Amino acid sequence: MRHVNWTYRPYWASLPHWTHADHRLLTALRDCGRDPRVAAAARAFSHGGEHGAVWLAAGLVCAAADRERRQGWLRGTALVGAAHVASMGVKRVVRRQRPRLSSLEPLVRTLSRHSFPSSHATAAAAATVAFGALRPASGRLVPPLAAAVCVSRLVVGVHYPTDVAAGALLGGLTARLGAGWQRAAPVVAERGRGRGRGGRGGGHG
Repeated sequence: MRHVNWTYRPYWASLPHWTHADHRLLTALRDCGRDPRVAAAARAFSHGGEHGAVWLAAGLVCAAADRERRQGWLRGTALVGAAHVASMGVKRVVRRQRPRLSSLEPLVRTLSRHSFPSSHATAAAAATVAFGALRPASGRLVPPLAAAVCVSRLVVGVHYPTDVAAGALLGGLTARLGAGWQRAAPVVAERGRGRGRGGRGGGHG
């Protein structure tokens, strides 16, 4: 009589090694979402990063508030938007299906069935590079927020870790490629500084 092994093996156990690791890490992070507080925070960061909304809004707000570097903020915001669009184009080409975990449902709904790369991670990384170059404060504040958005997509169970890594790489690369254009944005001198220099120089006409 043929022996049948009924030992349970997860569905990803027979996948290639790197895919196996991808599923295991995703499962571990999605499992963290069983905690209601973690789930609520992950949902909040995930919804905020939808379509790069939080970064686009932040860029426009900073452009309105920071007159001196307004053009830099606007160009940085444009780079975030371009990175997001690029990620959507890659998704249409790759067409990787979103993860389906046998015992854990996603914590949020998604508009697209495709997961590679993560557009949330793409926009977050682009914002980290583009906004971080404008002011020291943004260089300190944006990275941890961007990381939280990226991790949230794993906790809610709608992306593989490789989706997030690829998205972050794409976003960072897009912002780096546009860095020269962003740096070329005109900087408006503050009025107070202009008067101060004129006063110290004795004034002209």
